[in-house]
Amino acid sequence: MKTARIFSAALLAACAASAGAASTCHGSVSHGSLEDSVQLPSEGANYAAYSSLAIAMGRNHVHSEVSAIMLDAYAKLERAAPGSQYVYGESGNEFGGRFRPHRTHQNGLSVDFFVPVRDKGGHAARLPTPATQRFGYDIEFDKHARYGAYSIDFTAMAEHLYQLDQAARARGHGIALVIFDTAYLPRLFAAPRGAALKKLNFMKGKPWVRHDEHYHVDFAVPCTR
Repeated sequence: MKTARIFSAALLAACAASAGAASTCHGSVSHGSLEDSVQLPSEGANYAAYSSLAIAMGRNHVHSEVSAIMLDAYAKLERAAPGSQYVYGESGNEFGGRFRPHRTHQNGLSVDFFVPVRDKGGHAARLPTPATQRFGYDIEFDKHARYGAYSIDFTAMAEHLYQLDQAARARGHGIALVIFDTAYLPRLFAAPRGAALKKLNFMKGKPWVRHDEHYHVDFAVPCTR
């Protein structure tokens, strides 16, 4: 049954990439646009979007290749990280362009992912992202990577980034940049997949807002200028 479920998820990823016209991105993540975008599914077996309202507003559009990469990674995670739960955040508008309040997310290649967490009982959980906390973006984790009853699951996060990288490479692409709170990087790199993540390009400077409750990923997919 589990094998069939993984196969179905992988088939969904392939179909998402092949359905309709392939996307065309223009410019850069900070100054660009997008044609023939794909709207991400609201949920799957091991993942969910951060907000049904945001989906209704169309804030979860991406390049078709990014959609395929994400769905393939989630499918692989069903086997590689059984029981783990993932939440994706903001990605972009249907046609790209300015995406307030973000400085990037303009050409379909940027996606925010909320950190996978464990509850105080040690069980995998989805981080709550209510509108009262700006759909999760106002959440602040402490120096111990805790927020209330939740703690960051660095093992699940490292596995996710690893599977995203593998899925991107399988499609001839890659990951251009990862933004995550540098104070937490030692714990991320200490996870079972951590060594493999050290080759990724993590932002070394300080971003304009803290990235503790989510990690930002820019995918390396060719765009026109």
